[in-house]
Amino acid sequence: MIVLGIESSCDETAAAIVCDAASPDARILSNIVLSQEDEHRPYGGIVPEIAARSHLEHVDHLIKQALQDAGVKLAQLDGIAATGGPGLIGGVIVGVMSAKAIASVQNKPFIAVNHLEGHALTARLTENVEFPYLLLLVSGGHCQLLIVEEVDRYIRLGTTIDDALGEAFDKSAKMLGLGYPGGPIVERAAATGDGARFELPRPMLGRKECHFSFSGLKTAIRQQIERFGGEEKMSDQDVADLCASFQSAVGDVLIDRCQNALRQFRERYPNGNTLVVAGGVAANQTLAKRLADLEISENTRLIVPPAQLCTDNAAMIAWAGIERLKAGHSDLLDFKPRPRWPLDPDAPTAIGAGVKA
Repeated sequence: MIVLGIESSCDETAAAIVCDAASPDARILSNIVLSQEDEHRPYGGIVPEIAARSHLEHVDHLIKQALQDAGVKLAQLDGIAATGGPGLIGGVIVGVMSAKAIASVQNKPFIAVNHLEGHALTARLTENVEFPYLLLLVSGGHCQLLIVEEVDRYIRLGTTIDDALGEAFDKSAKMLGLGYPGGPIVERAAATGDGARFELPRPMLGRKECHFSFSGLKTAIRQQIERFGGEEKMSDQDVADLCASFQSAVGDVLIDRCQNALRQFRERYPNGNTLVVAGGVAANQTLAKRLADLEISENTRLIVPPAQLCTDNAAMIAWAGIERLKAGHSDLLDFKPRPRWPLDPDAPTAIGAGVKA
């Protein structure tokens, strides 16, 4: 089975060709990602209209390039998958309409993939992970703990009641004058810092549920900057120490929340021992090393996909399309792109969240 995947939910335009080869190393036939970082950097964050226009400008030639790199023709495809949401709706529309057009002309199945399911199933693309497993999904727009029971079956154990972790990285970097995107910049700065220098809060630490909160941590970063009289009065070492302290606090929170989730996971599945970390923040090697402590303390198998498959990409969308086709799922051409699309629509609203995440 060979599927074309298209990803356009945020600020990467991507196209990939993936097959269901027995070996994970042979599955990705091509995976093209065009970043829009340079276009958004002057604004310190993503501008939805700029993102949508960039997707529209580039998606066709990226699809062509993905097909050429894979040595695959449109007629050889078994399906066309595109991110159907959640995400910035303008970009999602571009990807969905492109996929629908190809599916219609080629008379192939169209698969609308939940972007979060793409992240959730990436470990099965790279590692042949068996269901069920626990997922920590951390990115710029999402921060959740879920049980992945099978394709299209998810139980959300926890979500953020305010900001996603990736957003906290971006805004902290912006306050420190480090630029955009914040995640890799903060990690690089923290590499030479002292993580014990600044006392920062650990939101939700010690609470029995699995929810997250990062708004207070961002506020604490701002307060520390104000004590210096502004980021321009901080030395490079001050910035490095604050970034390291920020990452240390985040690591403590993630471990605490994951420990709670593992206990709840094992109440349902006593033999469950796999924790997958996915999403853009999973590319942070410092946090990945902190989470590796759970392998010993919680007797847990930790899986973090390669960094290029943690950030947004089309290979995960194509693979999710394969998984959905094999499970008997495809979509009609009247599918409507969704700015919001929870993996667990029955999950209760987290206190303070306001909406189902």
